[in-house]
Amino acid sequence: MLVGVAVAAAQETRRDRVVYVERYKDPVLEEMKDSSEALAKAAAEKTEEILAAHEALAEKREEESRTLRFDVSGIARPAGPDAFKTRVWHFPPQAQYMTGSCWSFSTTSFLESEVHRLTGQEVKLSEMWFVYWEWVAKARGWVASRGQTAFEQGSQSAAVLKVMRERGVVPLAAYPGVTAADGRHDHDGLHESMQELLHWCRDTGFWDEEVIVAMIRRILDRTMGPPPEVVETPPGAMTPTAYMTEVAQLDPEAYVDLMSTLSVPFWTRGEYRVPDNWWHDGDYVNIPLEDWYAVIGRALGSGFSLVIGGDVSEPGLYGFEDIAVVPTFDIPGAYIDQDSRELRFHNGSTEDDHGIHLVGQVRLDDHDWFLIKDSGRSSRWGKYEGYYMYRDDYVRLKMLTLTVHRDVVEEILDRVDAPRDLQP
Repeated sequence: MLVGVAVAAAQETRRDRVVYVERYKDPVLEEMKDSSEALAKAAAEKTEEILAAHEALAEKREEESRTLRFDVSGIARPAGPDAFKTRVWHFPPQAQYMTGSCWSFSTTSFLESEVHRLTGQEVKLSEMWFVYWEWVAKARGWVASRGQTAFEQGSQSAAVLKVMRERGVVPLAAYPGVTAADGRHDHDGLHESMQELLHWCRDTGFWDEEVIVAMIRRILDRTMGPPPEVVETPPGAMTPTAYMTEVAQLDPEAYVDLMSTLSVPFWTRGEYRVPDNWWHDGDYVNIPLEDWYAVIGRALGSGFSLVIGGDVSEPGLYGFEDIAVVPTFDIPGAYIDQDSRELRFHNGSTEDDHGIHLVGQVRLDDHDWFLIKDSGRSSRWGKYEGYYMYRDDYVRLKMLTLTVHRDVVEEILDRVDAPRDLQP
């Protein structure tokens, strides 16, 4: 009896102890796991191999790719820029480098020619002045529309006139608009940084316009430098607006934009519906193609130049040959009219992708040829750096808008702006 009591007491006082033992790895499961990992590794290596092969093939095809052009050996063309008998004064071509600012380079060049025509002065203006303030305006528009307007590098000649009305102009010496040591403009990183900021604002629902614009300007200042508040001139410091009116003697209200499209009634004002017209400017004067084209010759014949804009992605535009024509395999010249022009604008084969300065004209073999001052890279591939020679068929089919002094088109404006009941 005593033994039983002792055993019971011992059992009551015994405690199990915690011990750690090595985790048992089930050999079957481990084998299956190793097999699965090996298969996954092999599959990943195979995928990497396939992707690398496709990337190498794509690079090879890119290196071997060719651009569709055509044999231009039989085309009679002007001998070069000096062959243009009708020619408007202008500064030598300026390169836009890595920017989408052709709209500013072309219109600034046009304004320089206007300063010379009006005053006899040779005043080199700042292209980047207009670019800086257009970026600021785009940022405001983007915030106001809650991200629904375009925030890209492209714009219109009308944007330059808009900046002039609001902020004036400055000479290049006052605002080069570049902080890079080599003096060349590169806006790819600038654009990306600003887009990242705006996308963050959209994604977080932050829409304080003044704060956002201040941040945009900090980014712009880092790449382009802060724009000046005054311009130093021999008589003394003056505001950019005063410089515009007193020195350059430019009036932004003196210039008009014209288009020719069937999407808007002729002899009215309307919106030029392209992405670069991000603020939906509806003040473009719309007239028939023949009248639109006639403005070019009338302007040049009277000592005026023009800005023209349109499509430069065609086989007929050949930088190494310095020319732009419409080959017959696209459309014979006799068939270029309002309708063939409209079809291409409607289906997207004609786009608004480049602005250029038209500075000269000559007649050769029943064709008008126009001397084009161009800030784009392809105009630097041929013999005449910064120049193209456009034939009349290319202008009629592929150019969409023009900007000119209102004195050239006074009769057109009188008709367009007359009361409806007095129009012919």
